[in-house]
Amino acid sequence: MAMEVMTVENFRWAQDLLDARDPLGALILIEPALDEERDNLSVLQLAARAYFHSAQFRPAEEMFRRIVELDPTDYFAHHALGRTLERAGRDAEAAPHLRLAAAMHPEPEYLAAAARHTPRTTPAEDAAE
Repeated sequence: MAMEVMTVENFRWAQDLLDARDPLGALILIEPALDEERDNLSVLQLAARAYFHSAQFRPAEEMFRRIVELDPTDYFAHHALGRTLERAGRDAEAAPHLRLAAAMHPEPEYLAAAARHTPRTTPAEDAAE
């Protein structure tokens, strides 16, 4: 099987499809290029978002984990990885990524997501009650 590179035209078209709430259509354009573009952060993020919005949480998680591996300072990838894990019912795994994203980029959406996974009291405070 021949490897494909993501063309600018296909990337923009996939972005438009994703913006139009057609993540599966976007994936048709993205998936053939994923092997060749495995280190391209823009392609990985577009694929991850398309997987997330089509409720394909395992591949979304893989893509967001790859982005975080390539760029640990990408607060959006940490937030999106946390949201992906959260939607997959894996709250304990989601929490550190959501808290890190909120610390790196303290916007209301990120802070609210982190707050959902932050205990209101510490174990020592619970024991004292």
